[in-house]
Amino acid sequence: MRTAQVILDIPTRALSDAFTYEVPAPLIPAIDIGCCVRVDFNNRPALGYVLAIVEEPNATLDYARLKPIDQVLTSSLFTQNASELAQWIAHEYISPLSEAIRLFMPPGASPRLSRDEKGEYVLRQPQVHPVDDRWVSLTEEGQSYIPKRTAIRQRAVIETLRSGEMRVAELSLTFSQISSILNVLEKQGVVRIENRRHIRGMAQMPQRTKETVILTDGQSQALTLIMNAVERKDGSVVLIDGVTGSGKTEVYLRAISRVLAKGQSACVLVPEIALTPQTVGRFRGRFGDQVAVLHSRLSSGERYDQWDLIRTGAARVVVGARSALYAPYADLGLIVIDEEHEGSYKQESSPRYHTRDVAHKMAECLGITLVLGSASPSLESLRQCQMGEWHCVELPERACGRPLPAAQVVDLSKELQAGNKTMFSRALQQALRETIEREEKAVILLNKRGFSSFLLCRDCGYVPECDSCSVSLTYHRGAIPVEYDRGLKQAGGSGYLMCHHCGAIREVPTVCPKCGSRYLKQLGPGTEHAAEQLEMILPEGTPIIRMDADTTRNKGAHERLLEEFMTAETGVLLGTQMIAKGLDFPDVTLVGVLIADVTLKLPDFRAPERTFQLLEQVAGRAGRAEKDGHVIIQTYWPEHYAIRAAAAHDRRAFMAAELPIRKELGYPPYARLTNIIIKSEDKKLVRDAAVELGDALRALIDGPRDLFSDSPSAIHDCCEVVSPISSWQVLGPAPCLFSRLRGDYRWHILIKSPCDADISTVIEPIIRSCRMPRGVSVSVDVDPADLF
Repeated sequence: MRTAQVILDIPTRALSDAFTYEVPAPLIPAIDIGCCVRVDFNNRPALGYVLAIVEEPNATLDYARLKPIDQVLTSSLFTQNASELAQWIAHEYISPLSEAIRLFMPPGASPRLSRDEKGEYVLRQPQVHPVDDRWVSLTEEGQSYIPKRTAIRQRAVIETLRSGEMRVAELSLTFSQISSILNVLEKQGVVRIENRRHIRGMAQMPQRTKETVILTDGQSQALTLIMNAVERKDGSVVLIDGVTGSGKTEVYLRAISRVLAKGQSACVLVPEIALTPQTVGRFRGRFGDQVAVLHSRLSSGERYDQWDLIRTGAARVVVGARSALYAPYADLGLIVIDEEHEGSYKQESSPRYHTRDVAHKMAECLGITLVLGSASPSLESLRQCQMGEWHCVELPERACGRPLPAAQVVDLSKELQAGNKTMFSRALQQALRETIEREEKAVILLNKRGFSSFLLCRDCGYVPECDSCSVSLTYHRGAIPVEYDRGLKQAGGSGYLMCHHCGAIREVPTVCPKCGSRYLKQLGPGTEHAAEQLEMILPEGTPIIRMDADTTRNKGAHERLLEEFMTAETGVLLGTQMIAKGLDFPDVTLVGVLIADVTLKLPDFRAPERTFQLLEQVAGRAGRAEKDGHVIIQTYWPEHYAIRAAAAHDRRAFMAAELPIRKELGYPPYARLTNIIIKSEDKKLVRDAAVELGDALRALIDGPRDLFSDSPSAIHDCCEVVSPISSWQVLGPAPCLFSRLRGDYRWHILIKSPCDADISTVIEPIIRSCRMPRGVSVSVDVDPADLF
């Protein structure tokens, strides 16, 4: 009897193992690994995916009790390699296997079961399909065909087609009733009409460029190191540690070109959608229509078309965000992760994987090379290189030969003492005016958005807060965006309050709801306010382009704003972190950071590292061409080692101060963290559940093992397969920083473990054995990017 291992499409850790089903003889020709099938589970229909097909008999199975697969619904949606990697992701990050499998699914191609009005289960097939265009061209006979004198429109159509083939849709814009004309001409053998695949959202390709740049010694060394690793096929990791402007992207392009020459494919990941337009432009300029793009701003149809180009092998270079890693590559030969230090490579929802670690595992399994690049690599990656696990090559100089920009630190407290109450120091104001006078460009970073962080009643101290989240509402000027307009009244169009976590919108109160005072003050200025002050500082008419989560909300906004800044003769690009990395504008000579220590104040052990990386990255936007760059860093904490090191471009000084603190406290890269979040709408229930789970974890790690004699044996076995469990540490439970979010109260438990620990084997049995009350959910974040 042939059997299949089927993982049910039900996202719960309780069903994380595959179930065995019989494969009926009529279904044998159609079934394959990766197929979506319909099965009976617990006397109701369910969908699942085939992970493996077993033909050999199994003495432990009771074949008489096996249920048959009812129906094969799709062809294979993922490969055997994808199945194995998904199982690793599910184990490593303690997530349901069905959620890990979905990472590899075609966009919108997975069937769904839902109940109709009668309560019966109905199969919903995907609605995303390829789209064809109708193209028309002249036949050989049509080139010399002369219509009748009275067939004026036929004559016009033929003359139009003599310049080349066209889409029927384009012709219809010029000629009415084009279908009837083309039908007559087709019957006469004058034109040929054929259907061709239409690739939705495919922009016009830039002109192809050649490899004309002469590589520096560092670039040549990096390329040689990468290609040697490609030839070894041993899953090596190469870290390119290059300063901003050192030519890392050119190294990527050269390496990919050689991989393509071997008949293989390449994957290039970028951390921000804002980087995609420039990156895609450079890669399409080199590789043309072989480049596909995958990111979250694509529509379902656009995403499906790009996915299908990859599956068919028409596109062999994929550029995109973290989801591009799971595209159906025919023969993947190289993975590149640019700006590898970025926190956006960490998935926030289940499965909460880190792209760098999944890519490393994929490289090991496939025997391909992983290239990491950054001007400010993560401490975890640098640690791997120091231990000899990964290869590292440094690019300490810019490819253009220009020096790194000089940085000036301005103490904002002294500015305030001098009577300057604006967001811009006197030095930055003067530098901005001089930059515009020279018809050069500037980049201004403010890591906040909105006009003002919050409203404050100056009489009683009341601050409007979100009803569902434990955060203050952010004040925005102007009209409510169309997508958020819920019929709220705006007092004279003065603005609105918004929660940046759940999206709740509220009216701006005219008086304090608590004491009735009219003295409501806006505190904590954001990008809107900064843009207004820039208009007062700079000459009238100076282009000011603002890029933040508000201005880039709509599709295509990133491309439009960057194009506007690039084509302007002079101007200022003002924005949040999305402008701080990866963007290459040769005519930018000034970079200003308005409040550098904002990220230092966050309750996160990575705060100094992120501050250093952010400053180092944004400073690198200046002086990338012939003219020298200048950086002005404004801060209330000028003596902090992260700011001093960034201003001096001295990473060694930063690491000398930061690493001893990490080591003493047991934080990465010297340990692994696991953040367990317990949440519920009931405040007392979530606290009690968190305490119970914390006691169970602490009893395992600190207490006697026989306390769990009724629990699964894996709890006892886990102590033998990981680093000594006595070296683990359980902290908490305690309320999260955002103790309430989207209506749920949140507590968390933090676990520290050695770097080589098998976290899932220890923690998952405990979580399964502690049955949470109804209404309480538990999520596990292994190697969290933050602890909020």
